[in-house]
Amino acid sequence: MAFIVAVPNPRPEQTFDLEREALDAIGAELRPFQAQTEEEYLAHLADADAVLMTPRTYVTTAVVRALRRCKVISAAGIGVDKVDVDAATEAGIPVTNVPDVFTEEVADQAFMLLLAVNRKLLYCHEMASSGRWAEAYAGLGSMPKIHGSTLGLVAFGNIARAVARRGQGFGMRVLAYDPFVAPEAMAALGVAHRSHDELLGEADFVSVHAPHSKGTHHLIGGGQFTLMKPSAIFVNTGRGKVVDEPALIRALQQARIAGAGLDVLEEEPPEPNNPLLKMPNVIVTPHMASYSDEANVARRRRVGQEIAAALTGRRPRNVVNKVVLERLALA
Repeated sequence: MAFIVAVPNPRPEQTFDLEREALDAIGAELRPFQAQTEEEYLAHLADADAVLMTPRTYVTTAVVRALRRCKVISAAGIGVDKVDVDAATEAGIPVTNVPDVFTEEVADQAFMLLLAVNRKLLYCHEMASSGRWAEAYAGLGSMPKIHGSTLGLVAFGNIARAVARRGQGFGMRVLAYDPFVAPEAMAALGVAHRSHDELLGEADFVSVHAPHSKGTHHLIGGGQFTLMKPSAIFVNTGRGKVVDEPALIRALQQARIAGAGLDVLEEEPPEPNNPLLKMPNVIVTPHMASYSDEANVARRRRVGQEIAAALTGRRPRNVVNKVVLERLALA
């Protein structure tokens, strides 16, 4: 019998030709479906051998516990916050992701947002394109120099390290906070270790790269924005729920920070009346920092390869809940 790979809530235009390269080779059948409730998920996943997650997939505790045949749950990106990883671990199901195929793209986006907010790119374009060229200088306001400023990185994984390299190339002093990375490892890359509060107080630019989990939910809130400089610019290309969004909005409205560049929000897509979409000192992009022609191809192929590996008794390349590997006889 063919392996069944369930695909919850794909976009209407979504094709799976690249994922199929590895899956067709093992005789797997892709079954896309639409579901909103747990009952609808369970009806489609009862006989699934694998779950290929899309951006609109939510695998709750109840769904995981009802999976009878599932051997792998695979995300085509970094984030696995839409699947109950603890429940999957308890059930002995590996959860895979592809964290290494778009590092440079997200780092580019983070640094682009930093530069665009600091240099008031949208304002300057509007002035130039609306025939108000000569008026532009009068409305620029404060614009601190990038060279010699301090960049603070919240979390210090691969993407943050790529952002650090960009900052160093612009002559910035780079700080990082990450309780899971030794200060010596940061120092080896020319980055100074700081506590969370110290980093927020020293940095002229704060760039967040933390994944979302119970431990990082609203890691940045009202108290943290109070610690930041009034001239500081805040950038988030990690996960929206790491930030208390109402607190961020208040900090911007009350000029406790100078601006923000955001690729992620707490609610995606946001409500049209979200104040962040209307603020002149905020730039929002639609959670697309990981996109490039090359990365899109690579991650789609990889997610197919990860699923094919697990279904044929081989160890996937990247397993989030590695503890389950001790219980599985994978080559």
